[in-house]
Amino acid sequence: MTPEPTQPPARRAGRLVRRREIWWPTLGGWLLILGVIGLGAWVVVRQAYPLLAAQSPAPGARILIVEGWLDPDELDQAVRTFRQGRYERVITTGGPMIAWDSSCTWDSYAHRAAGYLRANGLGDVPLDIVPAPASRQERTYLSAVMVREWLKRSRIEPAAIDLYSAGVHARRSRLLFQMALGPQTTVGVIAAVPAHFDADRWWETSAGVKAVLGEMVGMAWTHCCFWPGAPGTHEERWAVPRSAPG
Repeated sequence: MTPEPTQPPARRAGRLVRRREIWWPTLGGWLLILGVIGLGAWVVVRQAYPLLAAQSPAPGARILIVEGWLDPDELDQAVRTFRQGRYERVITTGGPMIAWDSSCTWDSYAHRAAGYLRANGLGDVPLDIVPAPASRQERTYLSAVMVREWLKRSRIEPAAIDLYSAGVHARRSRLLFQMALGPQTTVGVIAAVPAHFDADRWWETSAGVKAVLGEMVGMAWTHCCFWPGAPGTHEERWAVPRSAPG
């Protein structure tokens, strides 16, 4: 009896894998690919700061909102911006200040900034303090919510406002304020020039790298993962349901 032929190993393996011809870059091809990637990375590095540190005042804005956590040098720049502009009033924002000892005399960053601005050039202009409470919510967004509620209580309905922020934080701050204030108010933004690193060569210092990369991550997270509660709800302020513990 003739024995039944067995299937070759290669044919049996072919049931699970197949051999295909692929194109693989040559040395010149790899150099071209790496060159394109390097050029793209360099463009991103050069454009990262101006993209994040947006300079886009809103036409017709008469209110300048100053984020209270800014450094004295940045608050000095805010004073000059107010004097050079067409603003009629200033609003300072910011949450509670946490101090290690009793030397801190301010209840919030909003109060601290207001005190500094009044003592350094804006003592003769309407200046309103709008502090934010402690919360699990995004702090800048909560500050914007408090401004929205203050404007409503004060019966002020601005068509446009300008937000004064710090360098690379400016674009994210404007995004969060726009989310809170809604489409009926155009939010412009002005970014302070950083005092601790050269904005044109931010990658040369640890302070610049930390600021830019940190804001890039923060901006990406805000776009993809930040979903506040509906306007006026408990979740919008606190980021947790009313019935949740803590």
